[in-house]
Amino acid sequence: MHRRHPEIDPQLLSETEEQRELRTVLRDFFTEASGPEDVRKHLATPRGHDEALWARMAGEIGVHGLAIPDEYGGSGFTFAELAVALEESGRALCCAPLLPTVVLAGYALLNSGDRQACERYLPRIADGTLTATVAGFHDDEPLISAERGASGWVLRGAAGFVLDGAGADLIVVRARTTDGPRLFACEPNGDTCTRTPRRVLDETRRQALVEFRGAPATPVGDSGEVTATLDAGRAALAAEQIGGSGHALDATVEFVAQRQQFGRPIGSFQAVKHRLADVLVVLEAARSASSYATACVATASPQLPVAASAAAAVCSETFRLATAEYVQLHGGIGFTWEHPAHLYVRRARSSEVLFGTADRHRARLAELIGLATRSAA
Repeated sequence: MHRRHPEIDPQLLSETEEQRELRTVLRDFFTEASGPEDVRKHLATPRGHDEALWARMAGEIGVHGLAIPDEYGGSGFTFAELAVALEESGRALCCAPLLPTVVLAGYALLNSGDRQACERYLPRIADGTLTATVAGFHDDEPLISAERGASGWVLRGAAGFVLDGAGADLIVVRARTTDGPRLFACEPNGDTCTRTPRRVLDETRRQALVEFRGAPATPVGDSGEVTATLDAGRAALAAEQIGGSGHALDATVEFVAQRQQFGRPIGSFQAVKHRLADVLVVLEAARSASSYATACVATASPQLPVAASAAAAVCSETFRLATAEYVQLHGGIGFTWEHPAHLYVRRARSSEVLFGTADRHRARLAELIGLATRSAA
């Protein structure tokens, strides 16, 4: 059972001057290099994102290595700085695989405590030359098995809807062994690993079916514990959702200030003001939940499970509301294919089920703080 009162320094919930400067740089960068038309153009490419932009993010700004320690080629900052980058990428709907590569695979390696694996892979993640993802992390009992072959460990089985699964250079796999679940690093090849892109609602976040047929793998760490990694992923996704919600609100406010009806801007009507005020209120509440989850990841707080599930529930519903109003208050044009609003709606709908629905997170919260009912259990 977790303590109900947070034990995080309140100063960690406020943005530092350095983080504000990073936000300004990133917002200008994404505005210049990853606008809606850029996103649409690169959705049709084999990798689904702008590979030149990916390299610039790593080389010019150092986004990939923000939360990676100096000893592994990173900048040695914390998850708080990475969360700024995630929020701004979510605001721009950037389709680069930051979430699977930098957060999920990166934190899986760091949390494993396997220095050799970290030395092998994290420097390449930090410099942008390696993309990565995870598989089998969501299953209580992994569907993928690992067995010792003549020349080492091999993987068998399948994982569905793996983020960036069709293109990632490295897959960190949670597989079952005779001694229980364990993590493995697999660099897939076509002979032993089949990767089939899935058709998904949100094309800016590609997913794939990954099938292992005796794929060579290397053990990572000594256990298959992935809770902390998934909670870091939930905190990262919450930051993305805050960015997307902020864009939806700002774009809608700008539109209603310009759109004229009955000789006046529609934003001057009280009903429209109230709807936008509702979005602002829930967005500020969600921002607080996201900031707390970010601080918990950055400090390795034992409150992280509570904070991550709270942020997941609150930020998912906020993003859904913000994008719904984005479409509705833009009137007919919000439904057209050419307008970016529907891209944000798709991202919102897919994100709210990525690490479990809001209802599942509320049930988890109830269990964590000792309020679980018989029906929730």
